[in-house]
Amino acid sequence: MPGGNRPEVLPEDRQPVIMAALRSPLCRAQGALRTLQAHELIAPVLRGLLTDTGIAADEVSDVVVGNAVGGSGNVARLAALEAGLPVSVPGLTVDRQCGSGLDAIVLACRLIASGGGFGGGPGHGDVYLAGGVESISTAPLRARPGPGGEPQFFSRARFAPDSHGDPDMGLAAENVAVRFGISRQRQDDFALRSQRRALGAAAAGAFEGEVVALPGPEGPVGADDGPRRSLTPAVLARFPAAFVPDGTVTAGNSCFDADGAAAVVVTSLARAKAVGARDGLVLLGTDTAGVEPALLGMGAAAAAERLLAATGVTAAELSLIEFNEAFASQVLACLDHLGIDPQRANLDGGALALGHAYGASGAALVTRLLAQARREEAERTLALAMISIAGGMGTAALFEYRSFL
Repeated sequence: MPGGNRPEVLPEDRQPVIMAALRSPLCRAQGALRTLQAHELIAPVLRGLLTDTGIAADEVSDVVVGNAVGGSGNVARLAALEAGLPVSVPGLTVDRQCGSGLDAIVLACRLIASGGGFGGGPGHGDVYLAGGVESISTAPLRARPGPGGEPQFFSRARFAPDSHGDPDMGLAAENVAVRFGISRQRQDDFALRSQRRALGAAAAGAFEGEVVALPGPEGPVGADDGPRRSLTPAVLARFPAAFVPDGTVTAGNSCFDADGAAAVVVTSLARAKAVGARDGLVLLGTDTAGVEPALLGMGAAAAAERLLAATGVTAAELSLIEFNEAFASQVLACLDHLGIDPQRANLDGGALALGHAYGASGAALVTRLLAQARREEAERTLALAMISIAGGMGTAALFEYRSFL
């Protein structure tokens, strides 16, 4: 491979692999899933993974779940019990805001690579359920005590000190558009392509095998509700600037808030083969990088750039790329920086059409990659997941799809 510095393959009993991946429908906040709390969104996904893989619940070493705006506590443990896992299976909740779901998967992969449970005996520490969840609809209101003890409500946590600047997400997206010269036209074009790809994928049944239906207040919910057929170039052009007067970031080229969950089974290559898995995503490497908080949308590019350099993989060699589409401006700026044609990313659309379920979005990227890799049936598929994160960070993970048969 170019560069010649790809890491040596780990022994099969320590080589992390994603052997199964599922997600819930992604639905607009205060919409079809509005009554379900976070643990109720992800528990059916966890149960589905065990059913699909045939792994016994008591064989799970830990449940690692990312969550961004929940009511603290430990939603991973709550979800594990809600899913019917035995009380002996613990749970760990990860908060790296929008990156939480992907970072939960990365953490589980690193536990596999480290040898799992030290001293736990054969087979201990080699099966993890990992992913992310967000119920924006049921997230608690945030308040801190005022001068007289009265509650002072606030909309979000602080991500960076004043010395660095702590812009809201929309303003940060405008910062990226200005700094890197991403035009309104490019943003709208990208947003429209995301919508059309998502609609096309749904019509072709591309999401059916990865979605676990959930009970909603009006009945079962089995499909995403975000993609909009009504959007056209003319409609997008009429959207006003959403965050800055005369800006280029609009509601049309920004994501919407969504409720949803996604999770995967992380195990060793040896265990995957032993339980009869036919294929999976083998982890080649991960990276998390920091950037200036004012340009937080560039975090994914910084992480992916370092990761590709460390693994000796060029952008041209990537077959599949999933990048969370919080804003079209940041996706385009990051892909430009990496030298990746935007046409190559998010083949079935992304968060601009499907919605951004904060803590779940990074895990949804991995779910999409596995589904797409199985469709590709390529002899060798390199797949990259990446997400930018509030506070000026980004996480990227590089996988290789392999058949084990």
